[in-house]
Amino acid sequence: MPALALAFAAIGTQPAVAANQAAAIAPAGPGYADLADLVLSAPVIVDATIRSATRIKGAEAASVPPGQQRFYIEADVTALVRGAGGVPPRVGYLLDVGLDARGRAPKLKKMRVLLFARRVPSAPDQLQLVAPDAQLPWSADLDARTRAITRDALAQAAPPVITGVGNAFHVPGSLPGEGETQIFLTTSDNRPVSLSVLRRPGEQPRWAVALSEIVDEAAGPPQRDTLLWYRLACALPDTLPDASTDQLQGSDAEIAREDYRFVLAALGPCGRARQVPTANT
Repeated sequence: MPALALAFAAIGTQPAVAANQAAAIAPAGPGYADLADLVLSAPVIVDATIRSATRIKGAEAASVPPGQQRFYIEADVTALVRGAGGVPPRVGYLLDVGLDARGRAPKLKKMRVLLFARRVPSAPDQLQLVAPDAQLPWSADLDARTRAITRDALAQAAPPVITGVGNAFHVPGSLPGEGETQIFLTTSDNRPVSLSVLRRPGEQPRWAVALSEIVDEAAGPPQRDTLLWYRLACALPDTLPDASTDQLQGSDAEIAREDYRFVLAALGPCGRARQVPTANT
């Protein structure tokens, strides 16, 4: 099994990942945030059917967590969802799977799966899963959601990665209870992103997000379970940092903090359920 040696040689440089290639996932599939985490961290996404699963024993399985078994998987590629340059028609990778109450591993052969992976540079036909749960049972719904997130992430106008909160400003209006708050966000590529909250007497506050230096008055909040919603809901801190309001008077600073809380409540929770993080790119 020469491919197995190559897989271990390449993956062994990242033991924290290689030692925990598990396949646990809720039957209903991951929520938007969990799936987006996988999609955004995976340079290669493959729809494949497992051809063979060979159990690995001895020293090469010494790091397998209790209650799991390690397998070398060979899978036939059905479709390439993401991956510049393509992949061979058959790929191999390492996988740790949980055992049932009787200590048995699940049947893997002929299972159709979605793989979220990276290439092994020294072996073109080898992949490395990006997280312990980065093999998911294929379903039409999961495939469609994965492709949608992939398209959004690769689009030219894809929202940037939010890295923090910059300055906040509040401008009171001419009437009591009237005013506008603008909160600037920091991003990984320095593209401008800002939140604006508009308050008018007798009306519910309205908020919007702008992806340019000009705030479009017709813009609104992002729809839930979209990439822009994910970027905000899963990255914004729970409270407005004190440094963001350093330039504001006391009352204006408090209104800015209140408006920030309003935005977070409107976004709702990120909803991550996975216990194993992936790199968010």
